[in-house]
Amino acid sequence: MQGAAFPARLLRVLVFLAIVAACVPAATSAARPMLIGFQDDPGFRWRADRDAVLTRAAKAHATIVRATAHWWQIATHRPQNALDSFDPAYRFEDLDELVRNAQLKGMTVMLTIWGTPGWANGDRSPNYAPDRMTDLRAFAYALADRYSGRRPGFPFVGYYTVWNEPNSGVFLAPTFADDGTPVAPLTYARICHAVYEGLKTANPRAEVAVGQTSSRGHERAGRGPSLAPGTFAQLLAQVDPYLPFDAWAHHPYSDIGYGPSQRYRFPNVNLRTLHEFEAKLDIWFRRPDIPIWISEYGCETRPGRRGGVTLAQQASYARQALEIAAADPRVGMFIWFTFRDDPSAKTWDSGLIADDNRRKPAYDAFAERAASLDARNPVVSVVPGLARPWIRIPVWELAVRDGAGARIGARISVYSRGRLVGRATPEAQIADDGYAAFRLPIGLVEPGARYSVFLGDINDIHGNRISRRATVVGLSRLVSAR
Repeated sequence: MQGAAFPARLLRVLVFLAIVAACVPAATSAARPMLIGFQDDPGFRWRADRDAVLTRAAKAHATIVRATAHWWQIATHRPQNALDSFDPAYRFEDLDELVRNAQLKGMTVMLTIWGTPGWANGDRSPNYAPDRMTDLRAFAYALADRYSGRRPGFPFVGYYTVWNEPNSGVFLAPTFADDGTPVAPLTYARICHAVYEGLKTANPRAEVAVGQTSSRGHERAGRGPSLAPGTFAQLLAQVDPYLPFDAWAHHPYSDIGYGPSQRYRFPNVNLRTLHEFEAKLDIWFRRPDIPIWISEYGCETRPGRRGGVTLAQQASYARQALEIAAADPRVGMFIWFTFRDDPSAKTWDSGLIADDNRRKPAYDAFAERAASLDARNPVVSVVPGLARPWIRIPVWELAVRDGAGARIGARISVYSRGRLVGRATPEAQIADDGYAAFRLPIGLVEPGARYSVFLGDINDIHGNRISRRATVVGLSRLVSAR
């Protein structure tokens, strides 16, 4: 067995070293840190004080904002050229503002495509799929092209999700046929193909998650217009076990009044049963270690929400939820819903800010844990013996101001075991995706060594400055790169 495995391992190492030789960073740990943030379309996009609310979210150490791209609102009538996001029929103004403002404050964005316009589905409600999937594919293309990083003034968006809670008839109807047969999984498979193809054609670097499943549902017709997430995923895989996607998104809520320790009985899935769901997703879709995005989670508080948790419990549960997510190597994203309780509509009260703008105790609990998992400060694993390794750092605040291709500088200091081992003032170019690559002043990376990197003055020609940190770890041996 060992003799048979060695050539495969050696091949992986040689390929890995070839990548390094091509001046690409050796490897990046995607498990930790991770993207953490909020969804709050009213607070971040539509209220008069939206800029101030978004600023407060950034101060809570958010690194990502999720927003819904409501197709039915963006395109109220059919575009003449649906592939062109600048067609007069499209209305992207509030989304443009959010994407720009989020990146100015050091956050990136994830967009969820949802809701069919009446002209595309026979004047039915937005939760019904389009009659022609080519219309949906064209909208996905236009959206991803607009935020591909190639268009001046429109920053890069690299994260997308397909529909919202398609296992619930509230968001994708119908769930069942008249004879009780589940039909939503087949409809959703067609939606996924259309959206994935449109997004990836316009922006091959976009990461696309499917699922977006709600935590609860039923297993058969007659008990409500929904399917349990496990049942829905299994039926979706039966429709197409090779469905294209980069991650599975899920909303692992517990019941109102309960926290992360509540355990659902599978095929319903909350945080406590997420591992079981992950294992089954691998089997159903015939691929190992499917990445997970927690694209909604929250705990509603009383007295705004009858039956909700106390303010102290919400703080404790927010901390616990982030700990559970951080301990799961598959989870690369955690979105809290919402950031501020909506002051004009008593519909949801899981915000970390009350509707009178006072901070709940959960704000500080969330911010403290999020700061320790900041995705802007990566952990990079490097082949030992490599000199002056590369590191890619998100510079979203500069990218939105200067655009792709702009030159920036940095002052870099590297420490190992508390001792300064290198300093440099390199220059770099901002890439389309809002990242910049710098060579680090490390002579030769030692096996097992850990380097603390401080990029304390990343600057552009206009005097804008940001700072980042990173950790570089020397792999113990070459086969660890597999």
